[in-house]
Amino acid sequence: MSGRPAVFVDRDGTLIVEKHYLSDPAEVELIAGAGEALRRLAEAGYALVVITNQSGIARGRFTAADYERVQQRVRELLAAQGVRLDGVYYCPHHPDFTGPCDCRKPGLELYQRAARDLGLDLDRSICVGDRIADVEPARRFRGRAVLVRTGYGAGEAARGWPQLEIVADMRAAADLILGRGGAGDG
Repeated sequence: MSGRPAVFVDRDGTLIVEKHYLSDPAEVELIAGAGEALRRLAEAGYALVVITNQSGIARGRFTAADYERVQQRVRELLAAQGVRLDGVYYCPHHPDFTGPCDCRKPGLELYQRAARDLGLDLDRSICVGDRIADVEPARRFRGRAVLVRTGYGAGEAARGWPQLEIVADMRAAADLILGRGGAGDG
């Protein structure tokens, strides 16, 4: 095995309540059970990596500094629940405004960068998110994909594929993942 498996998790709609183009740290609200779920996954040996598209930067809705302030608030709320993220990677682009890029989900660039930076095994990793674009990368790197019905997930579920696992929320995703054994069971 080349490294530790990760749970690559989307931020908006998966960990925090979806708020269109969130730019105010005061509006950050963890989805119930998300912190507990991440803590359990980390305790089982998974690296915790947030991968998020932030097209609001390309659209001029908020700045990279605004994004960083919101992300710092997310870190603070998770830390209060005993969670430390191993990495956070974001795409500030949108093809209509900045042209195509390789880092926008479902592109693999941010996942590959995280794997290099953190010594991760993509084949044993899992993508969790509320949009098909959040979990599609798992099919491409032969990992596992779990769609949550929070955020946009309820509407996205019909677009899934037979092996896509669909659950209510991040807590249910952790139950599902851990039900098959921890990261050391690969």
